[in-house]
Amino acid sequence: MKTLIRNAMVVLPDAVERINVLIEGGRIASIGAPDFATADDVIDADGLHLLPGLIDDQVHFREPGLTHKEDLHSATRACAKGGVTSFLEMPNTKPTTTTLQALEEKLVLAAQKCHVNFGFYIGATPHNLIELQTATRTPGIKIFIGSSTGDLLVDDQAALERIFAETTLPICAHCEDEATVKANAARLNGGRDVADHSLIRDHQAALIATKRAVELAERHRHRFHVLHVSTAAEVEFLRGTSDLITAEACPHHLFFNVNDYARLGTLIQMNPSIKSSADNEAVWRGLLDGTLEVVATDHAPHTREEKQQPYPKSPSGLPAVENYLALLLNEVNRGRCTLSQIASWTSAAPARIWNIQGKGHIREGYDADLVLVDLNQTQTILDENQLTKCGWSPWHGESLTGWPIRTWVMGRTVFVDGKVVDGVRGEEIKFRHEHL
Repeated sequence: MKTLIRNAMVVLPDAVERINVLIEGGRIASIGAPDFATADDVIDADGLHLLPGLIDDQVHFREPGLTHKEDLHSATRACAKGGVTSFLEMPNTKPTTTTLQALEEKLVLAAQKCHVNFGFYIGATPHNLIELQTATRTPGIKIFIGSSTGDLLVDDQAALERIFAETTLPICAHCEDEATVKANAARLNGGRDVADHSLIRDHQAALIATKRAVELAERHRHRFHVLHVSTAAEVEFLRGTSDLITAEACPHHLFFNVNDYARLGTLIQMNPSIKSSADNEAVWRGLLDGTLEVVATDHAPHTREEKQQPYPKSPSGLPAVENYLALLLNEVNRGRCTLSQIASWTSAAPARIWNIQGKGHIREGYDADLVLVDLNQTQTILDENQLTKCGWSPWHGESLTGWPIRTWVMGRTVFVDGKVVDGVRGEEIKFRHEHL
C-alpha cells in the first residue's frame, strides 16, 4: 500500500516546507516525491500541515483492573482522534506493572486492543530491583516519590539510592514530597474544599521532591526525567541541571490554575496540584526556552460520579489525549508557540528521551506515524463528543482553532472524516537502550 500526501506544509526536523511525502509499507519512503509518483491513495493536503504523530509519554489507560474508567480500546480511539500515534503508559494499574510477567501481560493485551502504538513503564517498588535491572521491553522505570496506590510509593532513601545506582534504564518520577504533603494535610485537617488540594500538595512539596530526585540522578550519573512540572520554582531549579536531566509539562499545568477551582471544582483536581497563574506562565517560559522539553498529558480519567464526590474523597486525574494537540494548535494561532516547537515537545523530544526507534520525526525510513492538521478549523470541545470512556473533558465548552483531521499509524489511516477507522492496530514500540 502506497500513500502520497501532496502539497502539505510538512513540519520537518529543521524546517517547514511545502513538499510531498510518500508512504510505503508503514514507513516514510520519500520526502520530496514528485507529484506524478504512483500511489494507491493520493491525498491533496493543500492548505494543511503535516506533523509527526504525537508520542504521549505519560498516560494512565486503566487496564487491567480499572476498566470502568478507561481501557486500551477506548483510550486509543481517543488517541487516534487527537493525533497521538504512540503512548507510554504508567504502571499503577491493578495489578501494578512491577514484574516482568505483568509487563508481558500488558503487551499481549495491547497488541489485541490498541489502535495506536504502545509501550509500558515498569514501576519501582522498594523490593523489585532485579526486575528493574532485567526489563528490556519498556521505555524505563517509573518511581512515585510521593503518595501512590498499592506498593508503588518509594520514599525510603536507601531504596531510592539502590534504584539510581544499580539500574541502567532511564528513570522518571512523580515528585511530591510525602512528608510535606502529610504535614500540610494534618494542618488543614485533611482539607474540606478542593481548593485546599493546592495547599496540601503545595509548591514546596513539588520542589523538595524534584530536588531530591535530581540530586540522586546527578550523583549516580543516571538519566532522569521529571514528570508534570507544576511550579515556577521547579522550572528555575531545572535550568541549572545537567544534560542527564529532562523534564516535561502537562496541559492542565499550562491552562488551569487555582482561580479555575470555582468554575471546575474537582474536575481539575490533579497530582501535582494546579498552581497559580504565575506558575502557568513560568511553565510556559520553561517550554519556550528549552528548560522543559516535553508536553505530555498525564491522561488519568475517572468517571464523572467519582470526580463529583466531595473533597477529599474525590480522586485526582483528568482526561486529555484527544484534545491536547488542539489545545497547542490553538496557541500557535494565538502566537504563543510554533508548529516546529509542538513537533519537538510532543514527538522528537519524547522519542529521544526514551530511546524510541524510528519515530519522532518526518524523515525518510522512519515509521509513518503522522497527523494532518487544519490550522483554520474551529471546533468546540463537548463532553458528548468525547471518545474517552469517562465521557467528559475539563475543557467542555471551549472553542479552539486548529485541529487534527487525519491520523496515520504505521502508514495506515486510523482517523479521518471525524471517525476512527476500526480494524487498525498499533505496534509495540521498540526501544534502543544503551545496556541492551
